[in-house]
Amino acid sequence: MLKKEILIAPSLLSANFSNLEKDIERVSAAGATVLHLDVMDGHFVPNISFGPTVIKAINTSTNLILDTHLMIENPDNYLEQFRDAGSDILTVHVEACAHLNRTISKIKELGMSAGVSLNPATPLTLIEEILPFVDLVLIMSVNPGFGGQKFIQTSIEKITNLSKMISDKNLPTIIEVDGGIDLNTIKNIKNAGAHYLVAGNAVFGNRNIEQNYKQLNSLIK
Repeated sequence: MLKKEILIAPSLLSANFSNLEKDIERVSAAGATVLHLDVMDGHFVPNISFGPTVIKAINTSTNLILDTHLMIENPDNYLEQFRDAGSDILTVHVEACAHLNRTISKIKELGMSAGVSLNPATPLTLIEEILPFVDLVLIMSVNPGFGGQKFIQTSIEKITNLSKMISDKNLPTIIEVDGGIDLNTIKNIKNAGAHYLVAGNAVFGNRNIEQNYKQLNSLIK
């Protein structure tokens, strides 16, 4: 079971892809314990990133928890591949799963923690039935597909409402938020009830990785 703690999860999408190992070492040295991996297929979202082969290579060189976010169509076809690559957490989109309960059950059967993600325009009502069965809910606070977007302010209310849903059901579910998290937005997002705060450009953007991570982290402690 995942620990319900508040932390920064650096997003690899904003790292230097010519030297991923070094960037991962730097965020680990700064104190990161979770690494967020955005997998995009060019269909579910208008971009292509990386897949199981890259994740497998990352897994051989780090002990960080690999938090894999599938922004892909037909995720059921690839669950075993991401497990074999070393993913510890596997999150699928409610919008991409015809049979969400079956997908979540399969992820757990494969030995991974299971997450479900919602796009900004997707209401929380769509995950109410699956909530007791997932380990993590990922709220997208930008439209998925590209890094560096501005935080959608209505996401605060969504996070607050999700936190209440989880509390009312007395569940151990982790709330993760991804999109537009920086020095200006992170406190309000944390105060709304988020646990895992995914930060890409705010960590890797100006290459002062250790300083950026520690500065963000200081705002949530």
